[in-house]
Amino acid sequence: MFKKQIPTTSRTLDEVGASKPLFANNTLRSKGETLRIIPLGGCEEVGRNMTVFEYGQDIVILDMGIQFPEEDMPGIDYVIPNTEYLKGKEKNIKAVIFSHGHLDHIGAAPILLKKLGNPEIIGRPLTIEMIKHRQEDFDRNSSKKLKTLYIKSLDDKIKLGHFTLSFFQIDHTIMDAVGVILETPAATVIHPGDWTLERTGGKVITYTHLAKLPRPTILMLEALGSTVSKVPVTQEEMLNNLYRLISEAPGRTIIATFSSQIERIKQILEYAAKTNRKVALDGFSMKLNVELATKLGYIKIPKGVIITVDKIHDYPDNKVIVVCTGAQGEEMAALSRIVAGNHRHIKLKKEDTVIFSSSVIPGNERTVQRLKDNMYRQSDNVYHSDIIDVHISGHSNIEGIKQMLRDIKPDYFIPVYGNHYMLKEGARIAYGMGILKHKVFVPDNGSVIVFSKSGAEVLKDKVPSNYVFVDGLGVGDVGEIVLRDRQMLSQDGMFVIVAVIDRQTGKVKGSPDIISRGFIYLRESKDLLKQTRRKVIEIVEKTAGHGGAVNWSYVKDEIRNKIGDFLHSKTSRRPIVLPVVIEV
Repeated sequence: MFKKQIPTTSRTLDEVGASKPLFANNTLRSKGETLRIIPLGGCEEVGRNMTVFEYGQDIVILDMGIQFPEEDMPGIDYVIPNTEYLKGKEKNIKAVIFSHGHLDHIGAAPILLKKLGNPEIIGRPLTIEMIKHRQEDFDRNSSKKLKTLYIKSLDDKIKLGHFTLSFFQIDHTIMDAVGVILETPAATVIHPGDWTLERTGGKVITYTHLAKLPRPTILMLEALGSTVSKVPVTQEEMLNNLYRLISEAPGRTIIATFSSQIERIKQILEYAAKTNRKVALDGFSMKLNVELATKLGYIKIPKGVIITVDKIHDYPDNKVIVVCTGAQGEEMAALSRIVAGNHRHIKLKKEDTVIFSSSVIPGNERTVQRLKDNMYRQSDNVYHSDIIDVHISGHSNIEGIKQMLRDIKPDYFIPVYGNHYMLKEGARIAYGMGILKHKVFVPDNGSVIVFSKSGAEVLKDKVPSNYVFVDGLGVGDVGEIVLRDRQMLSQDGMFVIVAVIDRQTGKVKGSPDIISRGFIYLRESKDLLKQTRRKVIEIVEKTAGHGGAVNWSYVKDEIRNKIGDFLHSKTSRRPIVLPVVIEV
């Protein structure tokens, strides 16, 4: 099935005991005959996907994703799942399975794998290679420590303690995506990961064979499309639109898409070869992913089609296609630099055709809209999915969810991967399909859902699932208090008061210095500054001017509180007030 020889250093199925009986020499206690499903992320937001499956002492994990920061998270690079529940259980982790290579499913791997003692990882070749490269970016030479097991075929079966892992085909917007089946003595979990119904090439995948799995069966289904009623465009329609826009482009064609859209990039390369055009790839992650796919044999690049970005001026404009990253408005991505005029080799022209061949990730709407506005100012030919179908979603719609439920006929249904309202709408679809309410569970992050042969329940207590923020090299050191301070700084700014105080008399020497950042412009607020300095002197004299021993912490608290109130009364703003007291 795969064209590249799998590295011999990876574990093979024979080595993991594929032919051994599942429960050899093992007697289960009755209280251990339950399956616990615990989502640590992905069930209250889009992203940060990670789910723990626990049977007895055995633990299997599905995915380790990141969530991109929201607007109320200033300075945060991304958010990862909280693994506090797994502390002390690291030796029980049989494996971490990765469904596909999108960052909301693999992005946290370099941090969490190390934290959990580097358990074995299982995935298809492109997915694991992408994890390895992300690992290297995070910590040089660390990918050599990874224990990997490549999925060679969808027919593979892998024993992981009390779990039997197998796979099924799904369609998504990245190569090597795979659906996961976890069989246990208590129940069978069916988890497609991210999915859509149409297979590349137009053939629709059916899932009726999954209805024959050992029961009870639990379908955990992505609910991102639970509010989408629009009939999805087919890949053929999308490609026809894309090719027409390229063929009619009066100048260069700039196509912005996700770096993981390897199939889309492959299709553009093939079209360019047929029409005697050149393609320049721009964006580190995009070039890296194409290189990985080429090495694995998933892409065969037509000879002479790819050129470097600095060579695009050597060819007629209408014979040049630039495929780049940045369709989500990422600050340092190629498209953002092009729009800002900071790109070394590409300056936008009015006759350039710009195509957004991507969907907008929830939460990025305003950023993408600003990017489009600036793009429209510079180009007369901008196209996106709001006006023409130039992208197909990797996520199904309401009818797709219904089809999946009809095919699989699960005993239990758990909508996952999305905001709470999406999960609730997914549950509503299930009710309409005849699934009883007590058989449907809408989880929160940290929910513990317990299954046995006799039934299922959600435990009252949750495991820790609060945000873990990554900021630069810091992981988890920015907590809620620090984030709240940043939010306050972004709203009303900072006001620093430096007062030099005579230790013997307890009086201010000279005039207090004031530094303002994001609060007021000092040169235009002289009256307020004069009143503030006078107020500081009064406060210090009342708290420290009596002579004798002085409680300087109390003095600073009084300055902070009273100056804060004073500034609020004058401006209706409340900056963070930082008093600095220097004794001389």
